[in-house]
Amino acid sequence: MSDNELGLFLRTRREAVTPAQAGLPVGPRRRAAGLRRSEVAALADVSVEYVIRLEQGRDRHPSPQVLSALADALRLTASERTHLYRLTKSADPGFNCRGATPPVRPVRPTVQALLDRLEPAPALLLNQLGDVLAYTTGFQRIAGPAGLLGERTPNLPRFVFGDPRAREVFPDWSHVADEQVAALKNGPFRADPGLAALADELAFLAGEEFTRRVATLPGLPASHGILRWNHAEAGMLRLAYEVLDLAADDNQRLLAYLPADEGTQRALDRLNHQGLRLVG
Repeated sequence: MSDNELGLFLRTRREAVTPAQAGLPVGPRRRAAGLRRSEVAALADVSVEYVIRLEQGRDRHPSPQVLSALADALRLTASERTHLYRLTKSADPGFNCRGATPPVRPVRPTVQALLDRLEPAPALLLNQLGDVLAYTTGFQRIAGPAGLLGERTPNLPRFVFGDPRAREVFPDWSHVADEQVAALKNGPFRADPGLAALADELAFLAGEEFTRRVATLPGLPASHGILRWNHAEAGMLRLAYEVLDLAADDNQRLLAYLPADEGTQRALDRLNHQGLRLVG
């Protein structure tokens, strides 16, 4: 697995920006849609050799001025700029901004109260390992039949990569797997003992499906999007999700799901109605 996360991030962002987006002419004989290293170098006013050194991991400590110029050249968003800065600070082997702090599993009462207020919407709380720490009954109604909550400490990445039912539950499994790896890498990753142990386990469970993603995907998961969920009773659900990061001391994130179309709204209403009848 690559330890050159800074170079990986710079390369993937370079390949994602088109010449037109960067204000450059689109000439013939381009074998890829992204920018060439020479174009990034010209836009950032650095040498091509320096861009190569950064991407190859032979230089991992660019100056703030160079970082800013590269961020402008690659048209990075605010969150991507923050991630780029974090990668330069964590480039030294063994660096871990969290120290030896173990994964936070207790749920603060006010966070639990927030989850309670979100009922009957599907919502859950995760730590940096992807452990499911708490959830609403709305989430239990969609995740229970899938088997996601069957373990004593349910873990979302372990379910995605280690349970064959995940490919039936998530029609867009490949994208879901990408997002799980990006979330695990959004921090110290292998410099964190807990994350390193989980990564070893997932590599054993899923093999190349996991290790290839670790080697090629930057640690920048989406903060919102649409998730398709195949429910055993309700059928195909289209859920719009938002990811809310809690304070650094918690190092937890809350995922809330809302129906993305009227069909999903009706399906969730039926599930919630059935749940209320069972309780009554």
